[in-house]
Amino acid sequence: MTYTHGHAESVLTSHRVRRAADSAAYLLPELRPGLRLLDVGCGPGSITVDLARLVAPGEVVAIDPAQEALDEAGELADELGAAGNVTFRRADVMALPFESGSFDVVHAHQVLQHLPDPVGALREMRRVTRPGGLVAVRDVDYRTMTWAPPSAGLDEWLALYREVARADGGEPDAGRHLLGWALRAGFAAQDLTVSASAWTYALDRRRWWADRWAQRALESTFAQHALQHGLADQVLLEEISDAWRDWGQEPDGWFAMLHGELLARLPA
Repeated sequence: MTYTHGHAESVLTSHRVRRAADSAAYLLPELRPGLRLLDVGCGPGSITVDLARLVAPGEVVAIDPAQEALDEAGELADELGAAGNVTFRRADVMALPFESGSFDVVHAHQVLQHLPDPVGALREMRRVTRPGGLVAVRDVDYRTMTWAPPSAGLDEWLALYREVARADGGEPDAGRHLLGWALRAGFAAQDLTVSASAWTYALDRRRWWADRWAQRALESTFAQHALQHGLADQVLLEEISDAWRDWGQEPDGWFAMLHGELLARLPA
């Protein structure tokens, strides 16, 4: 797996504000106290600690391939008093170090888009889910991203990001593929629930979002890989960064992105 965003501060600042309410609302009605949950690709843990509260006293195991993210997630759990029922460990979704049928719920947020074999990942997530349990995945679809007012610089950014993500082996438009991937992974259509939801950045959130991407365009793994793959030069990255800051100054600036969501129930 090549994580296109990386773990620069400009990226983690965005990820830290994610919570279960805005990133896993499709899953929350399925959660109850006592469930054992695996959180795949937990990042800095802001969603994980919410999930841990909802299933307490049930156990949450959260995994990520990046130790720096796990360290921060553990600190957040301690700070918020959620460490009692959550464990963080380094692991790879393609080879989960758990016995088959170990979890009631296996959750992954914004993970499959970065994998060269998302179908294989879903098979592995299915393996560690107990009969009657649930696999829950949510991924953005970059091609659905839209904004106002028009910006040629943001047009260049989106085209470049999708090129870089594919050069890294991922699928930036993952949201639209979740259903197909799940069927190929062996889930039965009658056991699937599909939905979609959007994030929107405008008004007081507009400039915050623009500043995050203005930084990422210059200081992130995305920027490094754009250069390494020969898809951009430093001048283009600086132009994209400036375009984000210019757009962020627009009082009527509006940005939205669609996410695909899928709940897959295993037969009891």
